[in-house]
Amino acid sequence: MAQILVIDDSIYQRGQIRRALEPEGYELLEAANGREGLEMVATSRPDCILLDLIMPETGGLEVLQVLHGQGSNVPVIVLTADIQERTRQQCLELGATAFINKPLQGDELVNAIKPVLDSQEGKEEAA
Repeated sequence: MAQILVIDDSIYQRGQIRRALEPEGYELLEAANGREGLEMVATSRPDCILLDLIMPETGGLEVLQVLHGQGSNVPVIVLTADIQERTRQQCLELGATAFINKPLQGDELVNAIKPVLDSQEGKEEAA
């Protein structure tokens, strides 16, 4: 099953995500900030990233900038409590695939991830 990297500084939020996704069979990796998340992207090669925007050390926009600069094709779903149109546009320009508003609902998260991962599988099979 797919490996998902959760980059969020909130232990509570990571727990909520884990409770929603593990029963679906996804393997979860967790990073408490963007710097840690980027290190895990390099070593673990996840199938999808769930990314908070506001974090200490390295925020979500900085993570997107680094991934974009590296030419990463790992889909990134941005998780946020409030996103302004300007920020949303910036995330899309840097390669974000989708957005989910916090507080997270388990079904909403599963329903957002499935088509992203299905799309990735289709790209890999075509390659």
